[in-house]
Amino acid sequence: FAVSGFLRVAIGFDIGLSTKCVVIPKEMDMCQKIGYSEMRLPNLMGHTSTAEVILRSGTWQRLVHTDCHPHVRTFLCSMFAPICLDTFIHPCRSMCVAVRDSCAPVLACHGHSWPDSLDCDRFPADEDMCLASLAEEYKYLHKVLPKPACQTCPAVEEFFLHKRILEIFCNSNFAVKVKLSRKRTAFGDHEYNIECQVEFITQESLLPYETRSMIQQWLLVNENCTQRMTPTHRSMTYLLVGNIKEGIILVNQVYRWQRRDLQLTLATQKWRYHKCL
Repeated sequence: FAVSGFLRVAIGFDIGLSTKCVVIPKEMDMCQKIGYSEMRLPNLMGHTSTAEVILRSGTWQRLVHTDCHPHVRTFLCSMFAPICLDTFIHPCRSMCVAVRDSCAPVLACHGHSWPDSLDCDRFPADEDMCLASLAEEYKYLHKVLPKPACQTCPAVEEFFLHKRILEIFCNSNFAVKVKLSRKRTAFGDHEYNIECQVEFITQESLLPYETRSMIQQWLLVNENCTQRMTPTHRSMTYLLVGNIKEGIILVNQVYRWQRRDLQLTLATQKWRYHKCL
């Protein structure tokens, strides 16, 4: 991001002699290619070594991938990897509030609350020198896409007939074929490889790649559902079917797509010529 575009003009506070500049470690994926390559230590979270920064920031990587707010990466990197300037540049309180309000529900879906260490009251008001949220400007410059909601996991269906599937298609906005696999990370938890192929869209305002991206976000937000669908490290394929209502993307049906079962293949082929009642 262009740092200068976010700054408010005022007086920052001095760093003093106790900090140093270090290269942002390559293990900090979320803070790569952000417009600068060096960070201050200790950072604004009080971390004093690159090893500690890598460990602590790694837990936030998934939240960044959910794209819960346009500035979630900017906000977190300003805390974990502050730019090397003559003063510390804090995020503005308004940016914190905007990111918190959008991303706290995602954290809650994963069983976590917004941490006290990121209490928005600790950040300066927008009149001070700080990184300001450009949420309103962002709405006009970028297409605002529907967002996934934290929801109860739909049951995975393994026995079905293509005629019933076609009926469900008629009442849905999208169907996306998803291939899922998981692997253990260096931190001991799991991350998922998600491959999406759009089978159909009836939502005229969306494009295939947009629907694919939204389903990937849904699987990251509803990680408990993704875990259910990947009980082993072996790749598994599903068809996710759902609706988009009032800017919220909801998955209503999940079908296990098995090679020996031709019902889903038949349904997706017939859909092209199917006329809904």
